[in-house]
Amino acid sequence: MLGFLLRLLPFWVREPLLIAVGSVLGVRIMYLAVRDHDRVAAGLGVVFLVFTAIRVHAVIRALRARRNPSPTASADGTAVVAAAQPQAQAQAVTGSRPRPDTPEKEHNAWGQAVAAVAVFGALGAALWVAPRFMPSDDNAPQPASCSGGAHEELPKAYKDTPRPVTGEELCKALNRPDLAELLGTPEETATTASSTNNTAPLTDGKVAQPEAEVTFDTYTVNVSATYNELSTGQYVKLMKFGDEKDVKTLTVLGRPAVLSSDHTMKLEINLGSGGSGGPVGEGPMARTLSVALDRKDRGGSCDITVWSTSGALPNDSALLNIAEKVLPRIPERPAR
Repeated sequence: MLGFLLRLLPFWVREPLLIAVGSVLGVRIMYLAVRDHDRVAAGLGVVFLVFTAIRVHAVIRALRARRNPSPTASADGTAVVAAAQPQAQAQAVTGSRPRPDTPEKEHNAWGQAVAAVAVFGALGAALWVAPRFMPSDDNAPQPASCSGGAHEELPKAYKDTPRPVTGEELCKALNRPDLAELLGTPEETATTASSTNNTAPLTDGKVAQPEAEVTFDTYTVNVSATYNELSTGQYVKLMKFGDEKDVKTLTVLGRPAVLSSDHTMKLEINLGSGGSGGPVGEGPMARTLSVALDRKDRGGSCDITVWSTSGALPNDSALLNIAEKVLPRIPERPAR
């Protein structure tokens, strides 16, 4: 159908059109082939460029033929003259106006050609520039969005807590576009992002403890806010009786904070007959930054924990950078 429509177009419209489209597509495909080292695309680009070169050659031959017309002579060389005499006599008798001469036709043909090249040149430029401003259609993975806990009813502990943050709000604060860069792995994309509106264990559901977690190929980041009465200073004293390692006290955004390390828990579940699970084991090491919910350390904390299945951990500066981005999104605990 397209070929039929092209054949209906005048020569001086159809050929410049094919040249414009072929050159734009050929150059664009060759550029992509060189960038992606794709031999198949390079071959396709060569086909388009060769096709365009053939059309250019045809237009050049047509222009030369129009500039240097060669009248068809008969065998004895007199047929053309004889045929021209009656035409001249008839023209003199009737007094008709002379037909437009060849240069005027050439002017019209050139106008059509220039218009066609201009229109389709603009279309070609739009096709060339569009990928820079339009979203890509490739299969690159998209960052995970926050899910879970968005529409669930908040436990009673959240209603009894002044200005608590929810798991959804924590997830939006944590799942930043630059989170992978803060972790030192800027080329990675978040694979999962989730949140919950939990309560702290062993508190009979009376202490709000929302959480959010974002997972990458290398690291997993968990952020939780615990609205209990335990201050950071008291928590540091309790660490002396625990198994936390590499404890380091510091100040983050004017609030008391502490860095510590501990092993995560490893739980194996057997999905075979009986569905029994193995014992809880020791998982990879995790690094946690606990920051007080207010500058006066009235109680409660925001905990930022990072770990990986390989056991590797980022520098402590990564935790500090994440805290500086997340903490401003958590309202400070008001005075009681």
